[in-house]
Amino acid sequence: MAEAKNDVRRFRTATQWGVYELTVRDGAIVEVAGIDADPSPAPMGDVLLDGVQHNTRIHRPAIRKSWLERKDRGRERRGTEAFINVPWDEALELAANELHRVKESYGNKAIFAGSYGWASAGRFHHAQSQLHRFINLIGGCTRAMNSYSTAAAQVILPHVVAPWSHMELHQTSWQDVIEHSDLVVAFGGLPLRNTQVAYGGITEHNSARDMRQASERGVTFCNISPLQQDMPGWLNAQTLMPRPGTDVALMLGLAYVLEHESLLDRGFLHSHCEGYARFRDYLLGHSDGVAKTPEWAAQLADVDAAALVQLARRMAAERTFITAAWSLQRADHGEQPYWMVVTLAAMLGQIGMPGGGFGFGYAAEGFIGSNHRRFNWATLSKGRNPAAFAIPVARIADMLLNPGLEIEYDGQKITYPDTRLIYWAGGNPFHHHQDLNRLVRAWRKPDTVIVNEPWWTPTAQWADIVFPATTAQERQDLCASSHDNYAHFMEQALPVQGQARSDHEIFAGLAAQLGIYDAFTEGRSERQWLQKLWQDSQLRAVEQGFELPDFEQFVGAGQYKLPPRDRREYWLADFRADPQGHPLTTPSGKLELYSQRIESFGYEDCPAHATWLEPYEWLGGEAATAYPLHLLSPQPSRRLHSQLDQSAYSQAGKIAGKEILTMHPQAAADRGINEGDIVKVFNQRGACLAGVMLDAGMRADVVTLPTGAWFKPSDPNLENSLELNGNPNVLTRDQGTSKLAQGPSAHTCLVEVVTQT
Repeated sequence: MAEAKNDVRRFRTATQWGVYELTVRDGAIVEVAGIDADPSPAPMGDVLLDGVQHNTRIHRPAIRKSWLERKDRGRERRGTEAFINVPWDEALELAANELHRVKESYGNKAIFAGSYGWASAGRFHHAQSQLHRFINLIGGCTRAMNSYSTAAAQVILPHVVAPWSHMELHQTSWQDVIEHSDLVVAFGGLPLRNTQVAYGGITEHNSARDMRQASERGVTFCNISPLQQDMPGWLNAQTLMPRPGTDVALMLGLAYVLEHESLLDRGFLHSHCEGYARFRDYLLGHSDGVAKTPEWAAQLADVDAAALVQLARRMAAERTFITAAWSLQRADHGEQPYWMVVTLAAMLGQIGMPGGGFGFGYAAEGFIGSNHRRFNWATLSKGRNPAAFAIPVARIADMLLNPGLEIEYDGQKITYPDTRLIYWAGGNPFHHHQDLNRLVRAWRKPDTVIVNEPWWTPTAQWADIVFPATTAQERQDLCASSHDNYAHFMEQALPVQGQARSDHEIFAGLAAQLGIYDAFTEGRSERQWLQKLWQDSQLRAVEQGFELPDFEQFVGAGQYKLPPRDRREYWLADFRADPQGHPLTTPSGKLELYSQRIESFGYEDCPAHATWLEPYEWLGGEAATAYPLHLLSPQPSRRLHSQLDQSAYSQAGKIAGKEILTMHPQAAADRGINEGDIVKVFNQRGACLAGVMLDAGMRADVVTLPTGAWFKPSDPNLENSLELNGNPNVLTRDQGTSKLAQGPSAHTCLVEVVTQT
C-alpha cells in the first residue's frame, strides 16, 4: 500500500530476487529496502535504483530501417541497422499483418513464440503467459520446451525416479537435514550467490541461515567442485576438486568401494530398485572390461584415490544426504551425473529416510529446501496450442539453421519447421543460448523478428519490430508463487516511461487488429484480471482447507502469509515404507538404475544405466593441448541472468566495464597476467574480453566467467568478431547434452587466455 509524505511515496514491489519497499521521490526510485518478512534480503535489489529508468529504455515503437522500407527486409543487416520510431497504430498494424501473412502462407508452425519466463514475478504480467495466450488464439505456434537451467534433469529423472516438477516441490527440506543428517555431500557445491533468486519470486531468503544451523548442529559438509568458493568458507567443508566433467567417474569410484567392501544396502536395491545387477556388471567391469575402481576414478578426475575410499566408507557409516548442483547437468552427457546420484544414493539405502537420500539444486534457487506450504496459485490461462508443436529450448539456433532436419529427443523424432517469424517476449536468448556467433547466423534466417522489451537489450537490437514494454514497477500485479509462503500485491510505483505499454496491452492491440480482442481480454481490465486470479485462488484454498481474505482486504494489507503446513513430508518416505502401495511413476514403479525404456531408444550417447562417457572437450582430452583451461560460466552475483546488467549495481562488479574472469594465480603468472588486467578469452568458436581477478581457492586449470553480460560484438557486420563485454556464451558449444534430452552443454568448454594488447 502506498504511503504519501510530502513528495515521497513508498511502494512494495516483487522481483525474482526478492520483495522490496521502494522509496520514490519525484517519480524516481531513491531507496530500495528489504521487507520485514525477509530475514536476509538479497543486496541485488539495488539494481532497481537506476536500472528501471535507465537511458537504455525503449520509449516508442521502433522498426528496423530496411524492414520498414521494405526494400528486401535486409535480414543480413539485422543487428547492425538503425531503428525508426513509428506511431503505435502503425507498428501494431505492421506486426499484425506480418503475423497474418506468415500464418496464411506457411502455417502456424512457422511462427516461433519465444519466452523465458523470468521477465516478471507477477502472476498476470507474465510475459510468457501473455505471449502464448495471444499466439494460441491465432492458431498456435512452435514453442520451446524444458529450460536452459534443468533440461537434462527434466528428461532423465522421470525415467529414473519422478517428474521434475514433483521433485522441485517435495525434495528433502533443510530442516530435515538440520535435524537428521550427519553428512552432506554436494557435487558442484552450495554456492550461496544463486540462492538470492527464485522463479516466480521469493519472500524469505533462508538458505544461509539453514546451512549455518546444520553446521552448528554438527552436520559436516563435503564440497566436490573445482572451486572452493562453491561452498561458504564458514562451513569448513572437506573439499575434493575434480576436473570439470568427471563427476560421474568420481561417483563410480565411490560406488565401487561400496560394492567391493559390501557397504551397500542389498535389501533396498532388491526391493526398491530395478536393474542394479546390470549396473553392477558395468561397475565391476564385467560388461566392458574396465573396473571402476577408486584408482581408475582418481586418474580421470585428478583427485586422491585414498580420499575417495575414505569418503565412501563415511557415506555408508553415517546418515548421508547427496545433492548435485544444476550446473552438473548443463554439460556434455549431462543426464549421467543425475542418474548416478540416484544410483549412489540407492546403494546407500537411505532414500526415504529423514535427512538421507538425494536431492538436486540446493543452492540453485532460494526456495529449494524450504519448508513452505505447497499451494498452486491461479495463473493466466494460456489456452491450448492448436499447432501442438515444440522443440527443446537449447535447440533454437539449430532449428533456425536447419529447417526440415530430423532430430532425436526422448524416444521421439522431431522435424524442425521452416521458421519465418520469431516473436519474443520475456528473456534474452543472446544471454541464455550457447555459441552466440552461431545464434547470430541463425537469427538472420527468419523473415521477421518481433520483440517486446523495456530496454535496448541485445535481443531488441537484433529485432525488426520492437514494442516498448513496461517493467513490473510501472503496473499493478499479484506476486504469488507455489514456492513461497507469501502473496504480495504490487502497486504501480513509477510512471510509465515514454509510450511503453504492458505486454497485455501490446497483445490486446494486436488482438484487435486480428479480430480476437474479446477472446484475448475477456472484457477485463488489469484490475479485474487480478481480481479474477485472486478469486480463482480462493476456490483452490477452500479445497485445501483454508480461506484467503477478500481481494480488497488483501490489497489493503499488501501481503498475505499462507497458513503453515499440516505435517512434515519426507521425500520418498511413503515409497520406502511400501513400494508396492506407493509406487513411483517409472515403468517398474521402482527406482530404475537400469532403464529398459531408454535402452529401447538405442542412443549411443545415453546408455541404459548411469555411465562414464568422455566429454567432447575436457582437460583429459586432446583439445586441452590447444585450450588448456576449462571455462565454467556460473550465475552472476549482482544480477539475475542478464537482467538490468546496465544498472550501476551490476556494473560495480566489473573491471573497466568487462565481466570478471577468475583465475588461479599460477595460471595467471604462467601467462604474464596480473589482477585487474584486461584479457582475451578465446577458443575455436569465438573470443571475448574480460577483467581478471585472482583466486587461489580453485584448480589452476579452471577459470570462471559469469553469464549475463550484454552481448556486444566489436563489429556486428563481421562474423565471429571479438565480443567486448565478457559474455561467455560466445565460447560455449551449441550441442545437446545427448539425444535423450537435447539440453544445453555450456559447462563443457575449453579456452585459452592471453593479455589483450
